[in-house]
Amino acid sequence: MHPLSAAAGSITAVNTIFTTPPRPFDVTALFPQLAPLARTATRLHPRPGVPTVHDSSVGGPLLWPADDPWPYCDEPHNRAAALEIQSPDDIRLQRRRLTASAERLHRDPDAPQWTPEEREALERARAGRPWFDGPIPLLPVAQLYARDIPFPCPPDKDLLQVLWCPFDHAEYAHPRTALFWRSSAAVTDVLDAPPEPPIVQTDDYLPQPCLFSPEQVTEFPHPSELDEELRDQLADKSRWETIDPARYQAYAYDPGELYLNNLSTAPGWKTGGWTRWSPTDPVDRPCPECGAEEMVPLLTIASSEWDGGSGTWIAKEEPANPAPPPLGARRGNFTLIDIAGDYNLQLHVCPPSPDHPHLALI
Repeated sequence: MHPLSAAAGSITAVNTIFTTPPRPFDVTALFPQLAPLARTATRLHPRPGVPTVHDSSVGGPLLWPADDPWPYCDEPHNRAAALEIQSPDDIRLQRRRLTASAERLHRDPDAPQWTPEEREALERARAGRPWFDGPIPLLPVAQLYARDIPFPCPPDKDLLQVLWCPFDHAEYAHPRTALFWRSSAAVTDVLDAPPEPPIVQTDDYLPQPCLFSPEQVTEFPHPSELDEELRDQLADKSRWETIDPARYQAYAYDPGELYLNNLSTAPGWKTGGWTRWSPTDPVDRPCPECGAEEMVPLLTIASSEWDGGSGTWIAKEEPANPAPPPLGARRGNFTLIDIAGDYNLQLHVCPPSPDHPHLALI
């Protein structure tokens, strides 16, 4: 287990339990050199729910002290990047209408797609909002309680709150994130109505409220972080000859694909584990404050829980439901967040001091 993996204690599930199927093969039996490189990650399995300030969640309300100023982004925002200038309430309305339409058509295929009231509300929301040039309140993205989910915490802290500016910035191709560490017991008066951005760049940056079902899994490094000798061994088909060919072909056309998609890093929202590289190659990750050699994964904000190449990671309890799935569920994107066209945003922190400035990588 990675030294930070269990820093917050055991897992307490806060939502329906989801479990990852066993890996297709024991990769350490074929490649013993991988065994000491194993790290524990916690898959979060976010699913739509109604979180409170006392829950670990995506897009839910935060346990934010009433006397603590709400954070704003006062940097310039790119009007040209916003295809439709909408408010969070506009987007929520559209999502509710789309869900109602799908459910109605499921019950009666001959029903109208939109009622007159829905059509009017959608057209009003899609008409957009005027541009806003002032400081933008940050949006809540995630809240993690250490009692629920293992993640590295500073001393005397048990709560992590992640917020972001819902716009890309010149130096990023994703929202700029901000981390806040707290002692939950010290928060007695909670801010009832935090400010919201008057506009957002895209609905992809407004999280759909979800609860978590934390589950620990074992990860191994991305191939690009292995030494050349081990990478060559993984690519050597003869090293996989003990695997029945029929089973092997069921998972991959080549060993590299088998290891990358099924045996190394888990897709989806998670804490800890290894960095899930791609489309970028590994880069040095020293702490900008103390110079610690390697910042480690804290939280992965994912655009989907699985994709076409990672079907073996789909939870065993994932229903094959004939009813209309939640918006985005067809690709495992229950949070409705999309980072740079279906990529991940992985937040890294300094191992000795997680409250040092963090690093965000696509």
